[in-house]
Amino acid sequence: MAERASILAPFRHGNFRTLWLATLVSNLGGLVQAVGAGWMMTTLTTSHNMVALVQASNTLPIMVFSIAAGALADNFDRRSVMLVAQCGMALVSLLLAATAWMGLLNPWLLLAFTFLIGCGTALFNPSWQASMGDIVPREDLPGAVTLNAMGFNMMRSVGPAVGGLIVAFAGAAAAFAVNAASYLALIAALWQWKPKRVQPRLPRETLGSAMWAGVRYVSLSPNLLAVLFRGFLFGFAAIVIMALLPSISEEFVGGGALVYGTLLGSFGLGAILGAFVNGRVRQRFSNETIVRLACTGFALSCVGLAFSRDPILSHLVLLPAGACWVLSLSLFNVSIQLSTPRWVVGRALSLYQTATFGGMAGGSWIWGMTADALGPQWALVGAGGVLLICALVGLSLALPQFNDRDLNPLDTFNEPMLKLDLKPQSGPIMVMIDYVIAQEDIPRFLKLMSERRRIRIRDGARQWALLRDLEKPDLWIESYHVPTWVDYVRHNLRRTKADAENVQMLRALHRGEGLPQVHRMIERQTVPLDDTTPLRDSPEVAP
Repeated sequence: MAERASILAPFRHGNFRTLWLATLVSNLGGLVQAVGAGWMMTTLTTSHNMVALVQASNTLPIMVFSIAAGALADNFDRRSVMLVAQCGMALVSLLLAATAWMGLLNPWLLLAFTFLIGCGTALFNPSWQASMGDIVPREDLPGAVTLNAMGFNMMRSVGPAVGGLIVAFAGAAAAFAVNAASYLALIAALWQWKPKRVQPRLPRETLGSAMWAGVRYVSLSPNLLAVLFRGFLFGFAAIVIMALLPSISEEFVGGGALVYGTLLGSFGLGAILGAFVNGRVRQRFSNETIVRLACTGFALSCVGLAFSRDPILSHLVLLPAGACWVLSLSLFNVSIQLSTPRWVVGRALSLYQTATFGGMAGGSWIWGMTADALGPQWALVGAGGVLLICALVGLSLALPQFNDRDLNPLDTFNEPMLKLDLKPQSGPIMVMIDYVIAQEDIPRFLKLMSERRRIRIRDGARQWALLRDLEKPDLWIESYHVPTWVDYVRHNLRRTKADAENVQMLRALHRGEGLPQVHRMIERQTVPLDDTTPLRDSPEVAP
């Protein structure tokens, strides 16, 4: 099973090794930049809320723009999308460094630059994470996701300390310049990577249609909704440490930029340890148990950090927080990827990021205001309480287990030979499927049709209905609409091998001759041109 594969298995693939190493360099630069931005804000203002908003400004774009970025990841070449994102972030980071060097930064300008870098991250992340399924096989996917998390946290264990040294001895502008240079490694690696290109059978969806298709798919997938909600709660509460650590370092521990960097490094070291035990933990415990333990452990770390005034103790309590962070977030990510077919995986991941990073952005703001009103200590305690609530939510909304459902395309659909000259945008199309069902099979048939309805609407059908003939009670008709012919073809191409089980069970109940009969029709409307003109048929083929 996928969850039992070795964590190091993805390193067998050369493309993964190259891109993973390049992301290490890029992540190092990003963490150096984060230290520089967080510490510079403490020199520009005494407001805890403004300090926390540095974190919020970096995560808010991911919440706002991830859905659009996910649609781009599923409809355009992911490598090209990632290159555009990396080049854009490099340019913004260079401008930030120049502005800081000239002494022109103020709190709101710093937040604006951080927001723009967050926009690049929002564009990059869905394509990067969705590309894991293109770089490594399915059985290595959990290991690849964990290694990505581990790589980031490896840099988190050293990057903040490096950032603290750079800020302490060369200033925040130097940290921003280091970040600008760090993008070059990943840009070069992406430029050299030549993924296999699959020629699309159909024209691209419009951005709005693609975004809605992703929202529709996730909204009709209960397991994905459970992951999104738990990710939101965890992100909302757990971000308190990242958001308030600059203030905690200065007020509770009495340290400067270097101590702030080492505290972040301790969090990152704990995350690396969590990544190494991730596979073993998944083998021993259910997904829900892991999330509950991680939420509880992080809550205890928050309380410990709130009441610690000793530098060594503060570093120690951040170790389990880092481990719990990576255990939860990597589990959420893998759950999304293994529960979603390839055609919509970028959008599903983007919605997960919208939920999780939206929680982080909101949490950064809420905990910052709480720290201003009551002090950082009580903000940490409050976040710990929310984490305990997140653990208890699992009693009624448990996280799903990984499953072995085959979400690869069924790929058995062949376009029928039509006697009308339809264009791709011709429509609307109505589809009717006849079933002959014996009286004793009706309860089973209705149960299967309930699942059928969810699958149909999830994959793009509209106005789904199940009809029963009044004169022939054994005759049942499934009907649904799609806007255009190309939407009908796309709807059928989205069917997965896992969905075939429902089709086969319905066919087994069918008592008619051969397979259930399918009727495909284009709608014709009769519309009066005015009150005195006779009705006239509209053209057979819509423009």
